[in-house]
Amino acid sequence: MQYTIESRPLTSDATPWKPMRIEAANPESAISEYVRRSHGELVSVTKPLTGRESIATVRKDDAVFLVRVYSD
Repeated sequence: MQYTIESRPLTSDATPWKPMRIEAANPESAISEYVRRSHGELVSVTKPLTGRESIATVRKDDAVFLVRVYSD
């Protein structure tokens, strides 16, 4: 399944989301692949009770990124 991952620095609402598409079996695998590709560190993941969007925070260098994951 293909997932879209959008990320932006957590401290800047004005920064546009940067999309990336990742092929993965599930949202958790897509987030893991994003973390690997970005050389970051997973801080937290929130899975939705309803809907299809997961939210994560990822630390990279000196910044923390808000990451949205959803299936296409």
